[in-house]
Amino acid sequence: MNKTYWKRNLYILMVCQFFVMAAMTMIIPFLPLYLQELGVTDPQAVSRWAGIIFGANFLTAFLFAPLWGKLADKRGRKLMILRSGFGMAIVLTLTGFAVGPWSLLFLRLLNGMISGFIPAAIALMSMSTPKKQMGYSLGMLQAGAVAGGICGPLFGGIMADLMGFRMIFYVTGAVILVAAFGVLFFVKENFEKKEEAVKTNTVQDFKKIASTPPMLSLFFVFFIVQAALIGVNPLLSLFVQELTPAQNVAFYAGLAMSVMGFANMSASPFLGKLSDRKGHHIVLLAGLFFAALVTLPQAFVASYWQLLVFRFLLGLCLGGLLPSINSLIRHLAPEGMESRAYGFSNSFMYLGTMIGPIAGGWLASVAGIRSLFIVSAVLLFVNAAIVKFQVLPAMEKKKEKGQESGRSASELKEPRMKKGMPRGVYSK
Repeated sequence: MNKTYWKRNLYILMVCQFFVMAAMTMIIPFLPLYLQELGVTDPQAVSRWAGIIFGANFLTAFLFAPLWGKLADKRGRKLMILRSGFGMAIVLTLTGFAVGPWSLLFLRLLNGMISGFIPAAIALMSMSTPKKQMGYSLGMLQAGAVAGGICGPLFGGIMADLMGFRMIFYVTGAVILVAAFGVLFFVKENFEKKEEAVKTNTVQDFKKIASTPPMLSLFFVFFIVQAALIGVNPLLSLFVQELTPAQNVAFYAGLAMSVMGFANMSASPFLGKLSDRKGHHIVLLAGLFFAALVTLPQAFVASYWQLLVFRFLLGLCLGGLLPSINSLIRHLAPEGMESRAYGFSNSFMYLGTMIGPIAGGWLASVAGIRSLFIVSAVLLFVNAAIVKFQVLPAMEKKKEKGQESGRSASELKEPRMKKGMPRGVYSK
């Protein structure tokens, strides 16, 4: 794929990810209210159903991510983006016709099963971007997704007041449909199908990928990052309530989440470029260490504005984490199994997203909300230790092997260019 194509793909997918994330997060602010409209009136029942329905999406996404990764390696990453885009557009539109909590639960399970738009876009860009610019490329993609995540709840809240809850699902379906058509007509992929000599199943694929050091360590890093950070989010509004007057709690809680997202969006492209120059593993280690340092003081803040400052600093750190992890997975994945590697990493991510809020709710009920920040900081320090003692030595060893063979570490994954062959032929 030539230079023009990968850059055009990047900008198109960045915009499409913005729309998809905005659409997906539009429904979060009023999901419990939608349950009330569907006939669930008991407050405790609303809380139970809201938790189950929120987690259902991530449960099926966790189970099906490896399957979609395997199909992406066999059929192409663009096809997986289209499968997810058109599928979610249909399911979210149908969600507006739900008649009770059980039908809503079924549709959320179905949505998680066919989801994967953003992971597939990451996989496509990681395969088409020149390796020297991969950090920048994935950082820009994350910036688009985070921007959508910031704007989505705001737009959803405004439209829910103007149009009602059911109409939001029709709007989100239409927005994702537009993004899917954008990918269909404007994103290019030069996919070459490779026949496997030996057919493998999911367990065999995982064993092969996990046996490539330090891939398994990166999967656990991904899991812990999601569990540590997502576990705090559902209870953040209660913590804000402790720090501010009773009025406008929703606004202040939303601001605390948005300021972190804004910092994340702003820092992602810069930290992506920095990782291209200094090494993805170096930026990952530094990001985890500083994220732990700014998470711990949040347990001891005495005012809302102190919390806001630390949430902003945490957002800056997060801008370098996921792009660095995804870049390392692309560099280390066995040839021909890149999308499967992303599929397994996404399963670990979804598992952390699902377990984090559950464990966080239990911990807060036992030890208080402030304990969440202490435990999150400890988990992030553990993550930094995993990167320091597992990932860094493996990357240094890989670099030494590249120097011994007269080639860089990144070139080990790329065949030498033959004479007379057009430049960029191996960049696909």
